[in-house]
Amino acid sequence: MADVREIEIRDAAAQAEAAAQLLQPAAEDLPDIHGEKMVLNMGPSHPSTHGVLRIVLELDGEIITKAAPEVGYLHRGDEKIAENMTYTQFIPYTDRLDYLAPLANNVAYALAVEKLLGIQDKLPPRCQYLRVICCELARISSHLLGVGAFAMDVGALTVFLLTFTEREKIYNLCESLTGARFTTSYTRIGGVSRDTPPGWCAAVRKFLKEVVVNIDEVETLLTRNRIWVDRTQGVGVIPKEIAVDYGLSGPNLRGSGVEYDLRRAHPYLVYDRLKFEVPVGSAGDCYDRYLVRMEEMRQSVRIIEQCLEQIPGGFDNPSKEPVNVSDGKIILPPKEKVLSSMEELIHHFINVTQGVDAPPGEIYFGAENPKGELGFYIHSKGGGTPHRLKIRAPSFVNLSILSWLLPGYMISDTVSILGSLDFVMGECDR
Repeated sequence: MADVREIEIRDAAAQAEAAAQLLQPAAEDLPDIHGEKMVLNMGPSHPSTHGVLRIVLELDGEIITKAAPEVGYLHRGDEKIAENMTYTQFIPYTDRLDYLAPLANNVAYALAVEKLLGIQDKLPPRCQYLRVICCELARISSHLLGVGAFAMDVGALTVFLLTFTEREKIYNLCESLTGARFTTSYTRIGGVSRDTPPGWCAAVRKFLKEVVVNIDEVETLLTRNRIWVDRTQGVGVIPKEIAVDYGLSGPNLRGSGVEYDLRRAHPYLVYDRLKFEVPVGSAGDCYDRYLVRMEEMRQSVRIIEQCLEQIPGGFDNPSKEPVNVSDGKIILPPKEKVLSSMEELIHHFINVTQGVDAPPGEIYFGAENPKGELGFYIHSKGGGTPHRLKIRAPSFVNLSILSWLLPGYMISDTVSILGSLDFVMGECDR
């Protein structure tokens, strides 16, 4: 009869062996795990991953032979939350997608709901111009931080300090317009929450003059810098056909030579009345993606200047131009009318408790956000809440190319490549 002690030892050894097998990655995932190659975790806590992104790298020396991005650490269930809220109540959640450009997220979502309601052509002109200004300020803000963080990853700290100084001025403009610096929630279904305050026009014009000088200074520091050129040219090359196959959008797509911009291809708001260029790259490397973003900021300045000239009612005097649609079943009525009119009180009560009454149907709307095409698919069965809402997050789609892109480059190149893709994990994971 076997000794009890021997049985316990055998059982413990069997359990340890089973646990070790469970902890080992599958052979098809890392076929060379017992060979000469090394497996390295980059992230999810790493300054150059720009958020909680984890990339499992298989290395042969310092050369990457395989890369497996792992996302989802910041998942909050935004799409499911939308099914339990009215269309208006979900607006603050869009701020938390690409939180470097909340104004642009607000506008894209509002345009999607307005397309479902069939009122996209009824928006007052002043509202449309205001939204364009907000989107382009958000684009400049996002690109400033994107280029600044990219440069800091590669070693150029001064650039980050310069770009962040300009972003602070945009936050001041956002605060005076919306009442908040970071999470603005400025847009409403059918319009915007408020008109511009006195003196805002002059502040925007002053900023535009200063940011152009800053952009020139950044280019002086980087564009012909030997270290910057060596770290970015010929690194992270994405051919035109591969960029299209992986569904890239925004500067990452245009950096590969594809001239596709939703503001030009499928104009919305008043972009068809504005003159601007769509910058494209030729090599599709990190350097091209940097140049595209730099030129996009200049084009955004050009767009805002045209909006300031064309906007109905102007900025210098209090405007009498409407900034919301006139339908009381969509926009909350003025407070003084709510307190004096039964009809307005009923509209206010139904809007707040039940939301706008959307018709049954399904729509998709995509906007040209700083990171690429931010799209919203809405399936409605009628009523004030969507039956299904799907967010097409450009950062999520752009990161899908990492498994194809990283192999063949060195570990240090990974930092340059991630910086050039300019993604935000809040939008990626949703």
